Amino acid sequence: MTRSTDAADQTLAPISRIREQFPALARTHRGRVVAYFDGPGGTQVPSGVPEAMVDYLLNHNANTHWAFPTSVETDQILGRAREALADFLNAAADEVVFGPNMTTLTFHLTRALGPRLGHGDAIVVTELDHHANVDPWRALERERGVTVLQARMIPETGELDWADLDRLMTDHRVRLLAIGAASNALGTVNDIPRATAMAREAGALSFIDAVHYAPHRLVDVAAWGCDFLGCSAYKFYGPHVGVLFGRREHLEALDFPKLEPAPENAPDRAETGTQNHEGIAGAGAAVDFLASLALSEGTRRERLRVVMDGLHARGAGLLTQMWTGLATIKGVTLYGPPPEAARTPTLSLTVADLDAREVAERLAEQAIFASHGNFYALNVSRRLGVAARGLVRLGCACYTTEAEVERVIAAVREIASKRPGSP
Repeated sequence: MTRSTDAADQTLAPISRIREQFPALARTHRGRVVAYFDGPGGTQVPSGVPEAMVDYLLNHNANTHWAFPTSVETDQILGRAREALADFLNAAADEVVFGPNMTTLTFHLTRALGPRLGHGDAIVVTELDHHANVDPWRALERERGVTVLQARMIPETGELDWADLDRLMTDHRVRLLAIGAASNALGTVNDIPRATAMAREAGALSFIDAVHYAPHRLVDVAAWGCDFLGCSAYKFYGPHVGVLFGRREHLEALDFPKLEPAPENAPDRAETGTQNHEGIAGAGAAVDFLASLALSEGTRRERLRVVMDGLHARGAGLLTQMWTGLATIKGVTLYGPPPEAARTPTLSLTVADLDAREVAERLAEQAIFASHGNFYALNVSRRLGVAARGLVRLGCACYTTEAEVERVIAAVREIASKRPGSP
């Protein structure tokens, strides 16, 4: 056990207590207990999340803003969930917008920002990003005539080319920087305070895709100074609900597409139609689950800080164990920053000339669930030269154990040893 995980164990609930809250971890496949390494595509959920959703549907189900009890209760439940997500992001509750998913919310935001942009304006994205933080902005190229520029990644390290980003921000009339806090394909963590400072210096707005970052490190929109941020509850142990942070002055000023009778106040004016009330209740429950893992007292935000620091320490230990073990296997190529770099406990690999799907299928035969493909970070796989056969992605979550990491190392070793042409 590393010194960092020793420290985590002084502040964070033991892994056994965490795991007992996830019914999915009892699932078996082909006679073996499943090991879930698919968390970067969506984590499993603790029992408190569906319990909150079922309670809402069975006991409080109504539409909002009416005078009868279940409608009042719905307003209260949604308000509490908004406050929970505000604590999660270090924002104000009226700066938290809910929607179907991060992609839809980002497209929605482009509709609101679009009228302010035109020919000669530039939006900067990066090659590390998920296409949900690329293609919505590219739509404005067609609709508004803006130019979308893409900062390069460094294939050898899986990190952002900051010199290239600086050149783009300096040489063009940049109106928006859209950047991921962490790469969902490689685990790379970007220096977001540095990026938002660059945007402010250029007189540009900043949009942060925190979908992959939020399950692993504590988001802090106040410290980062970003204008907008998107994340998804199903990546941090919640249901399929998207969350958008927008600074209050932006939410109140932007011309969001909305129906005439819909509220004009923030954040309601940015939420189109009837929301997924039960999903929002579950998202709030996911935040409360995380806060409950702290062994110390304090405000919800203070407990979240303790928990996310502890989970990061545990995850770093698991990532080091996994990287070190996989790196010894002949035919396996690992991608992204090494364990000592700023990163999440997520890595991608290839096994010799095997297609990524075949590797994932063989892992599944051993009850190890892992995702494969490009993970909608297509530019990453293109730059790495693996777009045709894809990557296998392994991600550690709050319920991942050292024994499970050893299982996946042994399974990959077996797959590599049995490939055609192996010694």
